[in-house]
Amino acid sequence: MKAFTTLTSTAAALTHHDRLMANVDTDMIIPKQFLKTTEREGLSQGLFYELKTRADGSPDPDFVLNKPAFQSAGILIAGENFGCGSSREHAPWALLDQGITCVIAPSFADIFHNNCYKNGILPIALPYEVCAALAEQAGGANHKFTVDLERQIITSPDGEEIHFDVDEGRKASLLEGLDDIGLTLTAEETIATFEKGRKATTPWLEPATS
Repeated sequence: MKAFTTLTSTAAALTHHDRLMANVDTDMIIPKQFLKTTEREGLSQGLFYELKTRADGSPDPDFVLNKPAFQSAGILIAGENFGCGSSREHAPWALLDQGITCVIAPSFADIFHNNCYKNGILPIALPYEVCAALAEQAGGANHKFTVDLERQIITSPDGEEIHFDVDEGRKASLLEGLDDIGLTLTAEETIATFEKGRKATTPWLEPATS
């Protein structure tokens, strides 16, 4: 997993009728027809497919990620309960394949929230009013934001610094680029010592050999 330290990138806001989109579920993030693979590459073609594609299959120029200024956005701003619905891990995979490594929203569905950390995406929860203000700046002439995980600070285009909270354990794992397996392997020597001691004291627990 790639470490997350500091990100300076364009931010794109998901809006509907001048309000940040709430309850964006995982089927909206990546529809079920794109779940036929376990490969993580190429999933961006299905990201927000029904939002970014017209009925005839052509790109909708009004969708934010189809606009030239936001096609390389690394930050996504959305409304409440982002990532609700099914537990599909393809949702964070599709965001990553698009290049999005930070999502800012007032709240997240629990499973999606956990899957973000496991895949190197930083989910930041801020009050709706703050998210809306950031989205408004993202739509201005300067779309560049900086997210500093070590300092837990978002710097907006106008220079304002916004603090965000993050679990210390999650923060450490992201800074070091450790998913659950990587985190377990940091204790590899301790595990090996335990297994060696167990084999010596309780040999009957070892699998039989032919």
